[in-house]
Amino acid sequence: MYRRIVFVLLFIPLWAWGGVSEASCDTTPEYYYLLGRSYLTGNDSLGIYMNKEKGVELICRAANLGTVEAQIQLASCYAEGQGVAQDYEQAVLWWRKAAEQGNIEAQMQLGECYYEGRGVAQDYEQAVSWWRKAAEQEDSSAQYSLGICYYEGTGVAQDYEQAISWWRKAAEQCNSSAQYSLGHCYREGTGVLQDSEQAAYWYRKAAEQGDVDAQYNLALCYKKGYGVIQDFEQAAYWYRKAAEQGGIEAQYCLGFCYYEGTGVVQDYEQTVLWWGKAAEQGFSEAQYGMGLCYEYGKGVSKDISQAIHWYRQAADQENVSAQMGLVRYYSNKKNYNQAFYWCKKAAEQGDASAQYLLGIHYKIGLGVPKNKKKAQYWRNLAIQNGHRP
Repeated sequence: MYRRIVFVLLFIPLWAWGGVSEASCDTTPEYYYLLGRSYLTGNDSLGIYMNKEKGVELICRAANLGTVEAQIQLASCYAEGQGVAQDYEQAVLWWRKAAEQGNIEAQMQLGECYYEGRGVAQDYEQAVSWWRKAAEQEDSSAQYSLGICYYEGTGVAQDYEQAISWWRKAAEQCNSSAQYSLGHCYREGTGVLQDSEQAAYWYRKAAEQGDVDAQYNLALCYKKGYGVIQDFEQAAYWYRKAAEQGGIEAQYCLGFCYYEGTGVVQDYEQTVLWWGKAAEQGFSEAQYGMGLCYEYGKGVSKDISQAIHWYRQAADQENVSAQMGLVRYYSNKKNYNQAFYWCKKAAEQGDASAQYLLGIHYKIGLGVPKNKKKAQYWRNLAIQNGHRP
């Protein structure tokens, strides 16, 4: 009895295998395609072990017999190097065959290849042609992409109204990227009359679907009362939504809300948390903010070395406030050479206070030889730019 049971268990996969064997009388294209898919991924219920090369061979048979799904799958295999050597030219060949049969996915992919120049010479007009075919079949991704082409004048003459038309079609199908773009156009008055309420409306549509940029811009609308009733709590709410998805500007703005206690209870530790996230991603305003927190001990223990670290990170990105923070630090340390260096950096970016201070450096000879002519030049420039002595 024991041996009989083992025998049966061992041969169950062979019986199942017989149900999908290539020797089966079913040799339709759909059969080859489905069997090929089973080989690509493996199919325990049919007793088929993964064999990507065998899967591609079978799918190729179906593709050559005109099965659209097989043509798309084969194109993907070539694009990803799955079961065959990666070959974008072959991917384009099979996407084209499917696209010519009216398949939307293939039309989108072929348009993308022409747009990016993958597997085919870059040709924006061809990209537009294939995206239009998919867009006219109501594919929202194609409608959005076609809108971008009209907005940028890529492959077609620039036409903001056409961009709006295609984005609206996609937006009404809940395409969040199109909704965000439509909101941007209403905010800027591009292709439509400027309309703050419509801008906020479309930002909200996209934001509710998780679009980070839309969430950030909706927060700005609430902060400024643009198209909505001003509401700092709602601003903080949407900043948080975007910040939690890694939106750098939103992380900085949320940190600023906590710094000032705007829309949230003031909390310097939360400020440091969110500014820290943005600073680590290289956002100079957040880096400057981190410098302030470490210099004055807000949300963290005072640590001048950390303050200087963050000021320098921001200053190297031409952040004027951070550069002036370094001027303050080095001046207190009587390191006038460094103070002059950073003051000049800030002055050359047009900061009136830095320009006036630079004039003093030249006048007195702090970190630089005295030069009355340059001292007068920078003093006058500062006054022209609004500095009051």
